[in-house]
Amino acid sequence: MPLKVIGAGLGRTGTLSLKLALEQLGLGRCYHMMEVFKNPDAPQQWLDAAEGRPVDWELVFDGYGASVDWPGAEFYAEHARLYPEAKVILSVRDADKWFDSTQATIFANPTYDGMPPVWAAMARALIGGKFDQRLSERQHCIDIYNRHNDEVRRTIPAERLLEFEAKQGWGPLCAFLGLPVPATPYPSVNSTEEFQGHVRELAKAT
Repeated sequence: MPLKVIGAGLGRTGTLSLKLALEQLGLGRCYHMMEVFKNPDAPQQWLDAAEGRPVDWELVFDGYGASVDWPGAEFYAEHARLYPEAKVILSVRDADKWFDSTQATIFANPTYDGMPPVWAAMARALIGGKFDQRLSERQHCIDIYNRHNDEVRRTIPAERLLEFEAKQGWGPLCAFLGLPVPATPYPSVNSTEEFQGHVRELAKAT
């Protein structure tokens, strides 16, 4: 199943809500970091990608119709070339609010202590590496966040790209995808508490 939607937005930009929204719209299962938690083979696959080794993307995305969030967002350009018919969504939010959210969640353990070794290696390569392992430095991280978003805007043709904030709700997302607006509210999930619960479960596996 080829991907129909590729998420280019970094984590903590409403990506889990977007995953649920895309699934609700009938695009099939949507790959997200939460899927990595469920698949013991996935961390090594993404570590291979981060370190430049060949990855069978058809295998990684087997059974999925969309991908959002890390780790896939780091490879959005490669995936956009692999799936030329797929549309690309750049999920965004206020940069300062984004940074504040990372400090309680994805950047809260910059040394990745207590994580299984392959998970730690994947996180260090993909997330830590993107930010030069300087995950607590506000302006540095915000500068890289903004550069990433600007790169997406330059790389993906405008007609193929939607820049989207979760607070916009269904309207622009459905218009971009050519799908009817659901009668139910746009999903709102993945609070800090929910994320920390997932991390605790991962730690128990070590």
